[in-house]
Amino acid sequence: MLDRPRSPWPYDFLPKVGEFKVDSTDVRDGEMLDSAHTAAGENVSPQLSWSGFPDETRSFAVTCFDPDAPTGSGWWHWMVLNLPRSTTSLPRGAGDPQNPQLPAGAVSLRNDAGGRGFGGAAPPPGDHLHRYAFAVHALDIETVDIDPDASNAVGSFNLTFHTIARAVVTPVYQEK
Repeated sequence: MLDRPRSPWPYDFLPKVGEFKVDSTDVRDGEMLDSAHTAAGENVSPQLSWSGFPDETRSFAVTCFDPDAPTGSGWWHWMVLNLPRSTTSLPRGAGDPQNPQLPAGAVSLRNDAGGRGFGGAAPPPGDHLHRYAFAVHALDIETVDIDPDASNAVGSFNLTFHTIARAVVTPVYQEK
């Protein structure tokens, strides 16, 4: 096991916002990710559904971030922007770049592995347990107007200023 401190929770450093509920038939807080959601497995994004978001919501973004990646800045596995307010769920596999199941107008930024769409969990073998924060961000704007080739850091920067509420489910994963 590599000896390094656990990374802080990223949402502790962002402005406080409201909360709502996210559910999944595939992932749960604190439970181990199924191999289907790993890079070595099927590399499939999990099903997500959400409710209880603020009436002021104009659109949503969905992200998956691993704060425990040994990079000093975490690892972005997925960022989808411009989901219409009427979208309250994504099916399993919605992040497949070859067969995206996203609503018209939605934009997937490149993940930190360089691909567009969902990139499954792939912590270094022997590293400690990693947390995967699947977050749904309720936004106060209809469209996050950034270049689709922008980095996830730019996407996250924009989300910081427009997120009015957030729902997070955090499964874990480790390669022995």
